[in-house]
Amino acid sequence: MRFFADKRKRKIWITVAAITLVIAVLIGACAIYLGDYYKADGEAIAAFLPQGSTWKEEPSGNIVFEPDGARTGLIFYPGGKVEHSAYIPLMQACAEKGILCIIAEMPFNLAVFDINAADGIQKEYPQIENWYIGGHSLGGSMAASYLEKHTDAFEGLILLGSYSTANLSDTELKVLSIYGSEDQVLNREKYSDNIGNLPKDYKEIVIEGGCHAYFGMYGAQDGDGTPSISDSEQILRTAEYIAQMIFSE
Repeated sequence: MRFFADKRKRKIWITVAAITLVIAVLIGACAIYLGDYYKADGEAIAAFLPQGSTWKEEPSGNIVFEPDGARTGLIFYPGGKVEHSAYIPLMQACAEKGILCIIAEMPFNLAVFDINAADGIQKEYPQIENWYIGGHSLGGSMAASYLEKHTDAFEGLILLGSYSTANLSDTELKVLSIYGSEDQVLNREKYSDNIGNLPKDYKEIVIEGGCHAYFGMYGAQDGDGTPSISDSEQILRTAEYIAQMIFSE
């Protein structure tokens, strides 16, 4: 009887050890995956920014650009596995056009882990009369998902190299979709399949020579196409298109 009891204990121990090993491997794999992300290119950002550029970083990690007299605000969700500070140039360019801009910091640099990152931000800026939300790539899709449940709180949506899986087709939201002609990261099939989720009067702009990564400054992205314009040029064009959409009647 003791022999069978010892054998049973051995089996239990082996099973527990095997499960523990599998869990450890999964945790290690997740840690490696989440720790591997695109970091902001500090040198490129510094070279792009005009002298005197200012912003503030809140305790939450959000980065805020608050131009004097701004009455319009934009909450921006960063792309998947991209450091949120990589979008400082784009938001600085938008702020120079009179838009209060807030880059939301995401857990593990993935907006899917905090779709509701926009919660509470609007209350902090009661002077802002009109709000927009948007994002790059995965961030744009998650911003659209948030907007689906908060349509009354926003005027519109900005998608950069992104698409909306949320159905916004019956809303009166203003929607701007921008992508680069050389973007090889954006899934064009899914983009086309989901275009019906946008209001019929949405506006689409293709930046000739632009790529997926150049909405931010974090270097080249795996699988992306070869751009024929600089990241600075794509960012400045994008900011211009955003301002035109926001301030158009």
